[in-house]
Amino acid sequence: MAQAAAAVTASPHSENSLENLPALLGRLGDQVTTLVDTKIDLLKVEVKEEANTYLHQGITILTAGVVAAVGFALLNVAAALGVSLLFVNAGLTPTASYALGFVVTGLFFLIIGGAVAVVTKNRVVAHDPVPQRTIEELRKDKQWLTKEF
Repeated sequence: MAQAAAAVTASPHSENSLENLPALLGRLGDQVTTLVDTKIDLLKVEVKEEANTYLHQGITILTAGVVAAVGFALLNVAAALGVSLLFVNAGLTPTASYALGFVVTGLFFLIIGGAVAVVTKNRVVAHDPVPQRTIEELRKDKQWLTKEF
């Protein structure tokens, strides 16, 4: 008699568990959806941060480039005129000395500008735009899901 009562009490509990199974699966689905939405939001934030970084750096480089171009033009003219005075003293005509002064000064600044451009390009290329936090979170979620299932 005691065994029959135990069986009867165990049966409704099992039936309740089976009835709650769709609800549990529904909650699991909702939680997985929430998890995926959270991961997508994290990815969006990281991509936005990267885009803002590139935009800010681009604007800074553009502004610095304009200022440097004005300074470069003035400095180049002054340097070329100074170098041309060296050639005038060497016995060249004023026209030839001016031309040679501008060529020498232009080559000097071209070499310096090329070196700066290469260094800046290498810095930009070295920057890793991969969203590391999102990848780490996805890796953790994968480990959790493999343990759970």
